[in-house]
Amino acid sequence: MFGFLGVLLALVAIVGGNYIGGGALSELYNPTAALIVVGGTLAAAIVQSPREDFRRARRLFGWAFRTSEPDFQAGMKDLHRWCQLARRRGLIALEAEAGKHPDEYVANGLQLLADGRPPDMIRSVLEVDLIAREQRDLQAVKVIESLGGYAPTLGIIGTVLGLIQVMANLTEPETLGQGIATAFVSTIYGVGLANLLLIPTANKIKRLVQGRAQYQEMVMDGLVFIAEGQGPEVIRQRLQGYLETDDAAPKAS
Repeated sequence: MFGFLGVLLALVAIVGGNYIGGGALSELYNPTAALIVVGGTLAAAIVQSPREDFRRARRLFGWAFRTSEPDFQAGMKDLHRWCQLARRRGLIALEAEAGKHPDEYVANGLQLLADGRPPDMIRSVLEVDLIAREQRDLQAVKVIESLGGYAPTLGIIGTVLGLIQVMANLTEPETLGQGIATAFVSTIYGVGLANLLLIPTANKIKRLVQGRAQYQEMVMDGLVFIAEGQGPEVIRQRLQGYLETDDAAPKAS
């Protein structure tokens, strides 16, 4: 929801600024310009990107507005609980936890633990999954970044096309002003789409992907420590570095 708030604020700022400056909302509405900018930008990205990367980028774009930063404190509490459960009832008790956990990565790790796999194997399997998923997602983010790069250029193309039409109708001088104003709407669409939606969203996805990878790394380390027979308090101490602290805050002198 926070991402939607940012997009809404951007629209209000542009439309409101145009209105305060004496412009009308109808001046910013141009379906032809929208078709050129949006259609051309998507076409350029399709030409550049493999189909799977494009599909993944589309999923990540929606994911960026539905998800939030992982809760490391909650993850630490889960690891503490799983460690206590394994000590009381054995590793096989974690199989039920794997079956009901919504995160596929965590569920896979719990299942490996319940199956009695050695710590080195658990780390190896989860590490490969973590790295592969992160690389695929970051590759898909490049598709969204490329959209942000193409959009302003397509906006300029739309503006040039509009100016060509204006120049073709020089015999009607009363329409020149309106025609030129309409032509430049394409530039607004292209620059606005890139800098208010596409590039910020790509940066947000990268931050979310990196945060998820760090969270999964914490879970992986915790599950490996459980497999090694470490106690809950020892695990908490060894994973403390993953938790957000106030170390970066300046200390009073």
